[in-house]
Amino acid sequence: MNIILIGPPGAGKGTQAKILEDERGLKQLSTGDMLRAEITEKTPLGLKVKEIIDSGSLVSDDIMIDMISHRIDKDDCVRGFILDGFPRTVAQAEALDKMLHDKKKDLNAVIQLVVDEDALIARIEKRARESATVRADDNAATLQKRLEAYRSQTAPILPYYQNHGILRTVDGMAPVEEVTRQIAEILGQ
Repeated sequence: MNIILIGPPGAGKGTQAKILEDERGLKQLSTGDMLRAEITEKTPLGLKVKEIIDSGSLVSDDIMIDMISHRIDKDDCVRGFILDGFPRTVAQAEALDKMLHDKKKDLNAVIQLVVDEDALIARIEKRARESATVRADDNAATLQKRLEAYRSQTAPILPYYQNHGILRTVDGMAPVEEVTRQIAEILGQ
């Protein structure tokens, strides 16, 4: 089973991906983690990516698709994968679909965690007030910027997947167990 979890920062994608890993044996793939691993392992791709990043440029879609293509062929993805953080544009979604189709590993579902942005901001403000250890980016101003980036950069791919008939939505504001239940229903127990 191959899926994409999509939603704004704080929607619970990481929590649900971990549950899917534990319950279904799927592998969560974060493109940021994959890039760092390639660089750390000093693979040919990693050396190329390091050079690109060190020059201040963005890693091209072709390189990202190539990296994902190699990663999903590893043994820990044999039961399927969960993409987190990719794709972010329609061009990336199209390239991903083509690569997956060529490998006969098409997407089974794109699951959007729908959330109330004002509630997310209130949640992070509460966490900042109540927690002794707060990450530097764990504040309302940073979250607001990340939400704006999500709306402008990532949300436009939703119609693409809707038109392909694989976009499903869940209530990301529900308790974790209910979100998990909704996802399980979509994926089939």
